[in-house]
Formats: sequence, structure tokens, C-alpha cells
Amino acid sequence: MWSPDEIASLCYNHFSKLPRRGKPETGREWTLLAAVILLTDSSDQKTVHKQVVSLGTGTKCIGQSAMSKNGDILNDSHAEVIARRGCVRYLTEQLDRAVSGQSSDIFCPGSEEGKWTVKPGVSFLFFTSGDASIFPMTGSQAQPCEPVKAIQSEESERRGLKRHAESDLEETRQGQRIKTLDSHSPHRKSVDTEKHDVIAENKESDPSNEVLDCHPEVEKVQPSDLHRTGAKCVPDAPADPLQPGLLYHNSGVLRVKPGRGERTLSLSCSDKLARWGVLGFQGALLSHYLQEPVYFRAVVVGKCPYSHQAMQRALKTRCSDVRDLPSGFSVHDPEILQSGLEFPHNHTHTESKHTHTQGRISPCGAAISWCAVSQQPLDVTANGYKQGVTKKSSGHMASKCHHKTTMSLSLISKVELFHSFLKLVAATEDSQLPESLRGKDLKTYWDYKQAAGPYQQAWTQLRLQAFPLWPRSPRELLLFS
Repeated sequence: MWSPDEIASLCYNHFSKLPRRGKPETGREWTLLAAVILLTDSSDQKTVHKQVVSLGTGTKCIGQSAMSKNGDILNDSHAEVIARRGCVRYLTEQLDRAVSGQSSDIFCPGSEEGKWTVKPGVSFLFFTSGDASIFPMTGSQAQPCEPVKAIQSEESERRGLKRHAESDLEETRQGQRIKTLDSHSPHRKSVDTEKHDVIAENKESDPSNEVLDCHPEVEKVQPSDLHRTGAKCVPDAPADPLQPGLLYHNSGVLRVKPGRGERTLSLSCSDKLARWGVLGFQGALLSHYLQEPVYFRAVVVGKCPYSHQAMQRALKTRCSDVRDLPSGFSVHDPEILQSGLEFPHNHTHTESKHTHTQGRISPCGAAISWCAVSQQPLDVTANGYKQGVTKKSSGHMASKCHHKTTMSLSLISKVELFHSFLKLVAATEDSQLPESLRGKDLKTYWDYKQAAGPYQQAWTQLRLQAFPLWPRSPRELLLFS
């Protein structure tokens, strides 16, 4: 009914039609792309209508010290996260249409009062361009990982690669080990993820020298080596051995995305995709209105070094034994496919077209979010705020207005998505409110998230059984209203 190449082509074409703002400078900058595609079966079920409902680009995330207690900055601007957040914005508008008695493209009333469900014949697919190459930092930039040599001293293997513990990660249960995965490297506060962790976890190169994996943040060194990453294992996880060749990394451990200077609290995109495969990608807030989670039917990866086995391990295997989930939640099993079409703005393609006269290539500093909503579908950001808004100017506006004007905020920031959700609640007749929102004194973002009982129960089970070291966001960063 559809092919991976059709999906990739649809996403690339959609990107090409967007305005120039926020796109990488040809020949000098690269970026990554991800998208959510709405699949709708025809009435005769012989054809499938394919529509991009959210698209994101980006390669960066911010350091922990730059995070805001007002929910007004994008902590993680990797393409996969941008695409998912844009899709949450789309789902919120579709629910608003449904509760207001208008026609929704995707939702119909559920069997439970105040709940909605995805229409029959409607499903979602996740696409990522899958650029997995990590390029060495040059000049004054520190290498996240030193080149692996056939003979390498223990001292040089470990140089500059000590782990730093985080005090804000949740406590680990004694004696419990974890299996998880993917990306982080210390480099600068406005965290360039100079290799983007799309979706494959730390992927080992096949000893038989077959095609390597599509791991985020990793670089193909030599057939006897790994796709290596500068991402750090979360504190208390088994540390990377940092031995030559295939013994350099542990596979399957939770990792935080690379940054410069300080750690981030942003888990790798493959970790997040694994989480969405159990909890759904709608998030805690929208789960108030949904009878069951919304899962991705399939994950399609663009042309890149790729290992299906590593993808399976990253997105499925680690959660396959999770049990005792609330009604409606399950360990989802998305189909994983690869396209033969390459994103023309990825690192590999950009490097191949690059000339020395253009200077060195670098990741694009902007992130683009586009989603199929009726108002302001395009949102371009840099350093966590709308492009063109500096931290200084945003703070000046805050001091004058006591809160940051929406002119400076990304439409997919936590606070903006929360305000969109509150508008949905206000548009819902009292008699049609979900039970979880009735008769409760809910005020903050934290309050509304915690009130989503089944979702929180499912997240607790997933943490206990698969991801006990998953970092918790400090509560003080979630108490905005």
C-alpha cells in the first residue's frame, strides 16, 4: 500500500516546499529531518492516503544550566523530538475540533465518557532521515571519542572520557541493572549534537564486515571497529569499556545526548522512541482525553549506514518483557523499514558537495517545526527560542511583562503546548470532561501530568522493568502554569 521510498520522498518534498528560513546553508551546513505521517485507508481499503502532519529538523539540545523553570525553552531540538512535539500540537487541535462538535480527521468518540479514540483506518508512521555519521571535531574542539587504533594504551583510550554523575537522576534500585541506549558528548553549553542520534542505539559493527548500523551519533571507523558515539551513559549505568575496536562501547544502555561543556538531561532519540512504543507518543496531557495511547504503526529510516538488528534492539527488545501495564497500554511492535533515498541536506551529502573555499561544514543552528494546524504552522527556533530572539532580549521582555511574550516562545515549548491543552479543557463542556479532570484542583503543568493516572502507572512500570536509570526532570522545572 506504501513503500519506504514513497514515505521518504513525501517528507523530502514537503521540506523542499517550506520557506527558506531555518534551512541549512547549501554546501556549508547540514541538518537532520524527521516527520510524522498520517495514513488513512480509503473506503474500499485499496489505497492509503499519506499526509505529513508534522515535520522537524534540528541537531542540538541545551545544557542543564540553561533549562528554564517556566517551560519556555526547548531543551531538545533534535529532529525526532521536534517532529513529535509538532504532532502533539496537531493532535491537540484535532481534539479541540472534536470536543467542539466540528469534524476531526482522526478522532471519534470512544466508549468511555469524555474519551476519544483514533478512527478505524487511521494510523501514524514515523520517519527519520537517519543520518548516523559523526564527524570529528577539529581545531580547538575536543574529540568526543579518540580514534580507535589497533594498539592503544589504556590511558589514551580513556583520556577525556570520564563520566560525571548527575544528582537529579532518579535513585537506582539496588542490584538492578539496565538495558537501554544512546547519545551524549560534552562540548558546549548550547549543545551541538555534532552527530545526531536518530534512532539506532550504540550499534556494533558486524564482525563479518556486513553493513553497519544507523546509530545516532556514531562514526564508522574501520570494519573491525564500532559505530562510535560521544554520548555518555547515564550515571550508574555500566560504563563504556573504551577498549579498542568492538569493545569500545556497551550496547543497550541509556545515554544522554552530546553537548559541549556540560551534560544535558536529554535522552537519546532512540531511547525516546522506545518509550513512545509503550506509553504512546501523545504524552501525559492528551492521555486524559484518549481511551488508549497512540502508537506509531511503523518507523522508516532514510538511507544511511543501517543495522536492522540494532534497530530492533533499540526500539523493541529492551521493552519486550514489560508487564502489568494499565488497560489500553501495551508493548507496541512497529514495523521497522529503511528507504533507499538519502536526505539531500544530511551530513554525508553536504560533505560530498562541499568545497574547501566554503570553509568547514557545521550543523545548522536552527530547528524547524511545521505541523498541519490552522494557525501558525511554521515555528523556527535557535538555542531553544524562536529564531532571532536572544536570551538577553527574551529576559528583557520578561522583566517588563512579568512573563515572556509569546513572540519569543516556540509554539512547541512545554508552556505553549500546556496552554493549548488548557484551551482544549476550557472548550470541553463540563458534562463531557474526562473523569480524570473532574473535581480536582489542578493548576500547574506538573499537576495535570500527574493526574493522568493510567499514563503515570504505565510509565512507572516501564521505568521499574526496563529503564530504572531514566533521568527525572527536576520538579521545579515543571511547576509553571
